[in-house]
Amino acid sequence: MTGRAKTLLTGRREQMERILDRKLEPPTAGAGQPIPAETREYLLSEAQDLYWNELEWEYLTDEEALEQGPIAELTFPGLLAYVRGLLLSKVMPDSLSPANPRPQVVSDLMDFLAGRVIELEDGLAEPGVPEVERLRAELDMTDGVVDRVLFLYHALAAADVEKVEAAQASA
Repeated sequence: MTGRAKTLLTGRREQMERILDRKLEPPTAGAGQPIPAETREYLLSEAQDLYWNELEWEYLTDEEALEQGPIAELTFPGLLAYVRGLLLSKVMPDSLSPANPRPQVVSDLMDFLAGRVIELEDGLAEPGVPEVERLRAELDMTDGVVDRVLFLYHALAAADVEKVEAAQASA
């Protein structure tokens, strides 16, 4: 992860902490269990594939376009469901396998997404870049999904998410 991507994620967390007036803690369940590098890379590549596929689907269908622009939850439902699965810490009593949270992979995904935001910002800053609207739309969608993944990663309650979104909208 680049320094700018790390700064972006750190800044988002700090902004959320200021709005909520409390420290955001990373998930602890499963955090101490090491994941084999091959497994971690595979799980991350699956998340990245979901990102690219859902982004491309949005471009093909323009389904989730609203007046104010695309909404991350509607544009990336599979990716967000995958993140929830990676963070799952409780299963039903009759489940055949125990919960096996993988917050490390979600952290890797946040690094990837923050890196994409930086790449898109850099792309938009170049003079004469083609497809400016497409890049701007992708930046907005990716920026939105970064927040959504952070909300899930830090297990924010719906009321906390609403509070953060309201503060961000008024800023």
